[in-house]
Amino acid sequence: MTTHPAQELVDAIAFQLTDPKTVSLGRGSASAYQQHLAYGPPGIALLHIERAASGLGPWQPAHDWLSAASCRPLTGGPDSYPFYGAPAFAHALACAADHRPGSYQRALSMVDRQIAVDVRRRLDAAHRRIDTGRLPELAEFDAVRGLAGYGVYLLRCHPGSRVTSAVLDYCVRLTEPITPYDETLPGWWTESGPSGGPDERFPGGHANTGMAHGVGGVLALLALAARQGVVVEGHRTALRTILRWLDRWREETHRGPTWLYWITRDELRTGSLTPPPSRRPSWCYGTAGLARAQQLAALALGDTGRQVGAENALVAALTDPGQLKATTDNGLCHGFAGLAHVAARTADDAHPSTVNQLRAASQALLAAICPPDTDSELAAVALVQDADRGPGFLDGAAGTALAVIGPSTSIPPQSAWDACLVIA
Repeated sequence: MTTHPAQELVDAIAFQLTDPKTVSLGRGSASAYQQHLAYGPPGIALLHIERAASGLGPWQPAHDWLSAASCRPLTGGPDSYPFYGAPAFAHALACAADHRPGSYQRALSMVDRQIAVDVRRRLDAAHRRIDTGRLPELAEFDAVRGLAGYGVYLLRCHPGSRVTSAVLDYCVRLTEPITPYDETLPGWWTESGPSGGPDERFPGGHANTGMAHGVGGVLALLALAARQGVVVEGHRTALRTILRWLDRWREETHRGPTWLYWITRDELRTGSLTPPPSRRPSWCYGTAGLARAQQLAALALGDTGRQVGAENALVAALTDPGQLKATTDNGLCHGFAGLAHVAARTADDAHPSTVNQLRAASQALLAAICPPDTDSELAAVALVQDADRGPGFLDGAAGTALAVIGPSTSIPPQSAWDACLVIA
């Protein structure tokens, strides 16, 4: 049987990332990235965990990278968040523990206790904020820094817990309108720019739609929970509220519907979009991640028409030369590998009318990443040593490798490595 070029690339990247002692984390210092899921050891551990869980590699490198992630005391409290500190380590550790019965349980119990304390503190602050009529910060609710990210971890590891239900209750409340300045805004409207800080380009703030930093992640979390039967009061109403918002701000093109990264105050007041040039349809922002979130929501609600519409929107985005031209790297977050993985995950749940198109789009993306004549060893070295993107999970070599394992083998992930992306 011929090995797919992408599988050869995965093997070569994994080999380059075998020993934490020999790997440079790029521009960031080892201490700065030690606990970072996006750039450091926790994310690189996920590659080795998935390979071991799939029978493609040994467990020892996974254990070594987990040890590297925890060689110093883990950060908890206000300075931690889903992609940094105890929660980031917990995600990787839980993925390993699922396949190593009896291993890591003591450490996992310790970080889970810290996470529960931190989540309740965040929830208390969020409800106080809502009670006083103030607008949220992105980091209150998003998937990378906020409660949606905590929620997806809790849903996977502790679906029946009170704290999981409390996060879902908060997400429902976030979808209720808020009137801070005699103007009704969606509950997830923020006064900041997309970076989370003041931005003169966004007078009056914005409503972020992204999966990483916007309401797309909240929609996906609520949908995943509903599909598992973990439902709170107002749950389905909240799903429909976010879906109506995305319907309102959908941009129809000759290729199919797309979604902007955010809505400004002027756009909200005039009801008119000011579309930018073609933007990449990535996981973090844009049509790819949002199509998956809407597919999950449609499946949770039993809405076949919406499901097929979301799947067709993803096919259109992934076959649109303009949007693909705007995609300029191979990474997981906003590159071709991430698109291939989102397409494969969407195909796993797709309607019979779209599944073949989604799988074909995923394979075409793999061909763009790994042409048949690719020298996998040279390509792996280049990716791992890329000074800008580094060897890590979100932008770098480990994430690229993880994202192409499933599409190249036609087997869904055997670990829950991509749960942190709120897509499964």
